[in-house]
Amino acid sequence: MTDTESWCQSLLLLLIGFLESRLDAIVYRAKLAPTVFSARQLVSHGHINVNDKRVKISSYRVRAGDIITVSDKAKQMPLVVLALESAERDFADYVKVDKASFTATFVRVPSFDEVPYQIQMQPELVVEFYSR
Repeated sequence: MTDTESWCQSLLLLLIGFLESRLDAIVYRAKLAPTVFSARQLVSHGHINVNDKRVKISSYRVRAGDIITVSDKAKQMPLVVLALESAERDFADYVKVDKASFTATFVRVPSFDEVPYQIQMQPELVVEFYSR
């Protein structure tokens, strides 16, 4: 592996780590919302708590070990209940979910291979574009 490839790989891991540790991404990966957009809305409307504190910023960076909970009002929302019961997608391995209590724990920052993207990504092209 060349120095450039190693640098690109390190940059990719950092980028994935930042994106996947956002609160809206964790809410989506924990299946507390059916889409990323609805996850952002749940957060911005104050329905999500991190370590028992309400967080209304969707880009809030969650750390390993943080516990994400849903407000009592949101537990009654069909959007949240149906998202948790949906068989459309699996839970991410790096998020531990307790469906009964509507809680999720961010276990660790995932590697690129663990993130279930729906498209084939070519991150080296992104790095090449921005390195100009």
